Amino acid sequence: MRVAKKEIHDQEILEELLARSPVGRLGTIGRDGYPMIKPLNFVHHRGRIYFHSAPEGEKIDAIRWDGRVCFEVDLPIAYVKSTGIPCKADYLYRSVIIRGRAHVVADREERVSVFKALMQKYQTEGGYGGFPEDRLAMTIVVRIDIVEMTGKQDLGKENERDAVLRILRNKPAPAAVLERS
Repeated sequence: MRVAKKEIHDQEILEELLARSPVGRLGTIGRDGYPMIKPLNFVHHRGRIYFHSAPEGEKIDAIRWDGRVCFEVDLPIAYVKSTGIPCKADYLYRSVIIRGRAHVVADREERVSVFKALMQKYQTEGGYGGFPEDRLAMTIVVRIDIVEMTGKQDLGKENERDAVLRILRNKPAPAAVLERS
């Protein structure tokens, strides 16, 4: 990392960021050699990253061809306005980048465990019921075994840091929740 003072060394902060982030970005390499990035819902579960997908498509084809992946999440915290000089504007954030190997999960117990973990993350109040076999059959689960995880943050200058830490302690709410009819 170019700016060592921005590196996050605290594993708890990295894990909290993974728990709080609603969207991660998966980077793969396709057969044509081009990188591809896909946003997706995910869960950090048992020390791994998991997501679900349709059994076919560009992302799954890339994973089956070459399981080396990169995964990223970020938490935008605040924009700091410039006063007089445009280059003095700043954006405060935390981010995690993971390098790993992706595998399609075949084990039914692991798959169901991941579906439960995903639902607990995104629908914390419960009420979602069981997992019907026909739905399980049409959805695959992908596991990313983490090879390397690094974090980076910019929490602002000393005079801004206390305000930023207060924002982080208040754990800003995720996007609005809608009822589907």
